[in-house]
Amino acid sequence: MSLADLTPHRYPRPVRWAIDWLWRIEHAFERAKASGRPEDDARVRILVVLAFFAVLFGLIGGGAIFAAAFSDAGKKGSIASLPLSAKADLVDRNGQLLAANLTHYSLFLDPADVWSRRETRKELLARVPGLKPSKFNDVMNKGKRRVLVEGLTPEVRASIHDLGLPGVSFEESPRRVYPMGPLAAHLVGFSDPGGQGLQGAERGLMNEMRAGYISGEPVALSIDVRVQAALEEELAAAVSEFHPLNAVGIVTNVHTGEVIAMASLPEFDPNRFGKFDESQRKNRASAQLYEMGSTFKTFTVAAGLDTGVASMDSTFDARTPLKMGYRTIHDFHGTNRILTLGEVFNHSSNIGTAKLALGIGVDRLKHYYDALGLTRRPKLELFETATPLVPKVWNDDALASVSFGHGINVTPLAMAQAMGTLLNGGTFVPVTILKRPAGYQPQGARVFSEDTSRAMLRIMRGNVVEGTGRRADALGLSVGGKTGTGEKYDPTIRRYSSTKQVASFAAVFPTEGPLEAPRYFVLILLDEPTGGARTGGLVAAPAVGRVIDRSARFLGVPRQMQRPRFDIAAVHGRPNL
Repeated sequence: MSLADLTPHRYPRPVRWAIDWLWRIEHAFERAKASGRPEDDARVRILVVLAFFAVLFGLIGGGAIFAAAFSDAGKKGSIASLPLSAKADLVDRNGQLLAANLTHYSLFLDPADVWSRRETRKELLARVPGLKPSKFNDVMNKGKRRVLVEGLTPEVRASIHDLGLPGVSFEESPRRVYPMGPLAAHLVGFSDPGGQGLQGAERGLMNEMRAGYISGEPVALSIDVRVQAALEEELAAAVSEFHPLNAVGIVTNVHTGEVIAMASLPEFDPNRFGKFDESQRKNRASAQLYEMGSTFKTFTVAAGLDTGVASMDSTFDARTPLKMGYRTIHDFHGTNRILTLGEVFNHSSNIGTAKLALGIGVDRLKHYYDALGLTRRPKLELFETATPLVPKVWNDDALASVSFGHGINVTPLAMAQAMGTLLNGGTFVPVTILKRPAGYQPQGARVFSEDTSRAMLRIMRGNVVEGTGRRADALGLSVGGKTGTGEKYDPTIRRYSSTKQVASFAAVFPTEGPLEAPRYFVLILLDEPTGGARTGGLVAAPAVGRVIDRSARFLGVPRQMQRPRFDIAAVHGRPNL
């Protein structure tokens, strides 16, 4: 009788069989002893142990076979098995090298094997750039094998190796290098010595670069180093003239969302990123918020046209300031007369823009700002992107302020994304730092009608022909744009400052041609320019014009030297005189 026989009602039949089998094994020795055959018990126990280990090793072997046959871990070429330093090169849209792995060497010194301290020090100091005698003496005095210097190039390593100095040895250490130095440094970013990306594309595109390492293909960024160089040089010239705290420049393709160039000053060198502080390494184009002022009038005017609240013939009385509760809205460029919609834009009238916004209404204008991506963090491959600061309560007071760019803080990148949506025919296209394939046709939500987009191209062109943006024009390229001069809020005086401003100019070219024609957006921003000139039209617009003039041929935009005279009356809603 077994234990299962004693309690048959407590267990199902298969369980009772297992219990009965274990019972018989456990009491095999008693039965064998009673029958006078104790050797049978030893055979049973050996058999059970062998069976147990056979099952155990079978499970382990089966797991190993499964992992080898079906798991990516350990497979040759799998991303998971690669070290962090295994990354593909970064190149610009034309294949120019921006970042690559280059084998460097660490020089080790073992004092126990050094025959002549004096001779070894003499030869190393002569061949290793930057090596100081104190560092050599310190390693020698430690008495143990230590790194004397890191980052030696193959040429330097070879010159030392050929000497055959006892106690001197080398180890390979892959190192990420940036051949362009400071050019596009804020966008390209940098990595730590182990290969982990810390900023820019080096951080945001780690998976793409590791996959590219396996395939043997570089990762192509959207930027063009020729346009990038022109942007950085003209931005640096503006900084040298007006001495702002910092400055930003952006060039984008409005149809694809590609960032063609992105600059942030002050600059830094990613090959020596540790020598620069966080303020210098910060990418202000994507990670710093600015109150960008009158450039926002572009969106308000577009919303007025798109909703039908206004037309080119609409007029707005700007003869007297607009009083709203406790505050009064004034015009910086006061005209003291009734303005058409085009004149509101060209003269950058705060009064006219606020009246237009009140006619559009809070819900509708906020809907446009949401659809343009101005109220949320841009979705970009860069990790360092900032979330906008928007009004906590959207009421008429907030609406009037936001309509001309006060009370809302966005990044220059978010501004470029929103402008691209307005100028490409009205479709929202996210910005990207990755090169798009030829013929790429993004699919996005429609924000503005095509008619509104065409009208805004004409209005922005009018602002350069006869408005605050005249200094941004470039011969034969039909530049359009909008100035922005945003007063900065000063917490020490708890109000906006009349001396601290953000000066910017947002431009598009060419404004002529069909909506599907190649078209680019350019933005220059200077934070707190000094001197007599501080407005966007005087500080930023000239730099924009020079960037466009230098970049057009690289972007394939032809100059139209002979074209009909621009009809400014169509913008103003008044007949030509």
